[in-house]
Amino acid sequence: MNAALRQTLSPFRHPCGGLKVRVNGEACVLRCSGALWLPGQGTLIASDLHLEKGSAFAARGQMLPPYDSLATIAKLEAEILELDPAVVVLLGDSFHDARAIARLAEADRERLNRLAAGRRWVWLEGNHDVAALADALDTLAGEVVATMAVGGLTLIHEPQAEPAPGEVVGHLHPCATVVAYARGVRRPAFVTDGRRLVMPAFGAFTGGLDVRHAAFADLFEPRPLVAVLGRDKVHAVGWDKLA
Repeated sequence: MNAALRQTLSPFRHPCGGLKVRVNGEACVLRCSGALWLPGQGTLIASDLHLEKGSAFAARGQMLPPYDSLATIAKLEAEILELDPAVVVLLGDSFHDARAIARLAEADRERLNRLAAGRRWVWLEGNHDVAALADALDTLAGEVVATMAVGGLTLIHEPQAEPAPGEVVGHLHPCATVVAYARGVRRPAFVTDGRRLVMPAFGAFTGGLDVRHAAFADLFEPRPLVAVLGRDKVHAVGWDKLA
């Protein structure tokens, strides 16, 4: 890894316990919640909320506790109350399927609309929620986009074969397993090489794909920084420390 890239990826601790890095020159804070904060742009980004995933599974006979949307929206609300962003971008797969908004409780819809009040609120299309977002603005505040530029970053849900500079994506739900003292801990993680950033899933019921999976192999030229979410701190983990 060259010296300039190493300096870009050298993480600095943020007061929230997150890590400060630069992606394509844009200052980014990787937050413990799994959200991305762009202080220079006043923009908060969260990916893969998968609201109403629990009710989708229940409809197929797999009975999960029906509290995932409530928990996910509460976590998003906590980030908004702390940071007071001018812009909130939900980076795709905000809803688990085409009928998720119809299943969303009225109280949850009202809560989302309250959070959107007074700021720019952007629903970015993901593979799970393109159909849902076609009718989202009938009941939910905000705007719907397929991609979006913010400062030095290009926001899009899925990694592209030829990425734009500063591509920020979700979709893959990266997780990492860290081994220490003969024990392994698996946690969601950010992954970045300073040119591209893959975000962890923000939703309460979302699974994860290990960062050593083949799906990540061609996304990064040097070995990337893996920023693992802890309870109150984001941990920069070396590639050789991953199981």
